[in-house]
Amino acid sequence: MNLDDYRIADEPFYRPVADEIALFEAAYGDRLPVMLKGPTGCGKTRFVEHMAWRLGRPLITVACHEDMTASDLAGRFLLSPEGTVWHDGPLTTAVRHGAICYLDEIVEARQDTTVVIHPLTDARRVLPLDKHNEVIQAHSDFALTISYNPGYQSAVKDLKESTKQRFVAIEFSYPERDVEAAIVAREAGVESGLADVLVAIGARSRNLRGQGLDEGASTRMLIHAGRLVRAGMPIETATRSAIVLPITDDADMREALSGAVAACIA
Repeated sequence: MNLDDYRIADEPFYRPVADEIALFEAAYGDRLPVMLKGPTGCGKTRFVEHMAWRLGRPLITVACHEDMTASDLAGRFLLSPEGTVWHDGPLTTAVRHGAICYLDEIVEARQDTTVVIHPLTDARRVLPLDKHNEVIQAHSDFALTISYNPGYQSAVKDLKESTKQRFVAIEFSYPERDVEAAIVAREAGVESGLADVLVAIGARSRNLRGQGLDEGASTRMLIHAGRLVRAGMPIETATRSAIVLPITDDADMREALSGAVAACIA
């Protein structure tokens, strides 16, 4: 196993907004599992990438989904020319070799899948592989990080209390306007005036949350709009394609968003 494939060579840009870097470093120093809570596109994944680079650790990311099984995380036997061979899953690889394992949007996975992480998140720090008749003691450098969006909680999609209480939580939100504008300008490669306009559009869309929108425009969406403008698209077209159309299918809400965009551009 070559963990160099999972190392982040160049520093990912991340603009801290509070004490999240110090919190993560303290948790990693004691190998405490970390839970990142926050809305879509607010920088949770970028933060993990930045921290893996900062700590000099490989990062193995798993995008969770409802069809994911415990075997997808832990591993399974597969047929090969030599016969039936065991293949470690991404979680097992991280546990064996001392990487940071990041389970992105963990609530998308079934609860009977996520319980596989429980023995890794207490004093045992072990991963039982029942199918392989093996119990792996976690490498001293192994750390587990999960993320989810509390805004999408429901009776069906939520973490069990027995899972939540095993983690140190770091809460994320969209940054203050000046910080978010600096992020959009840097990531989209646009001038600060345009970034300010895009952030104003984002703020207006977030004010509509609960009035027809489940979520307002994320920082990621604002960056996408900025990149389209940088590529030569008019700002009206860019914001419609990157913000208004992806965020809702409701015609009235699209009209309201388009009005908010027009007001910010004027």
